[in-house]
Amino acid sequence: MLAMTTLHPPGELFEYSLTIREGHLDTFGHVNNAAYAQIFEEARWELITERGFGLEEIKRSRLGPVILAMDFKFKREVLNRERVRITTRCTGHAEKIGWLEQVLYNQQGEAACLAKFSIGLMDLEARRLVPPTPEWRRAIGLA
Repeated sequence: MLAMTTLHPPGELFEYSLTIREGHLDTFGHVNNAAYAQIFEEARWELITERGFGLEEIKRSRLGPVILAMDFKFKREVLNRERVRITTRCTGHAEKIGWLEQVLYNQQGEAACLAKFSIGLMDLEARRLVPPTPEWRRAIGLA
C-alpha cells in the first residue's frame, strides 16, 4: 500500500476539470470506484499531452507511461452532474520509478478522493522500464 500522508507538497500542480456523467455512476448513484481510475487516467493524459508527451510522441519515441501501483482513499461522495476538479502532481522520481499524487475535489471544493500512483516509463520495444528522459521529466512536471 502506498503512503497517504499529504494532499500536495510544494511544487508544480496541474489541474483538470470535468462533469460527472451517468456512465461514471454505480447502482447507489455515486461515482463507481473503478470510474475514479478512468477519471484520474484522463487527467494524466491531459497533463502529459499538454506538455508534449502525448500519443504521437509515444509512437515516435516508442516510450510510454505505465502505472505500477495505485492506492485510492475515498473521502466524500461524488454525485451525477457534479463539476469536479482533479489536481495532479509528480511528488518525486528515483531511478526508474516515479510517484504521482492526484486529488479529485467535489463541486464544493472538498477533497473527495486521494490517489497515489507509482509510475514508470516503458520501452515499448524491449518491454522494460527505462530511466526518465528529459522529455518525460518535463511531461510529468519535474523539469
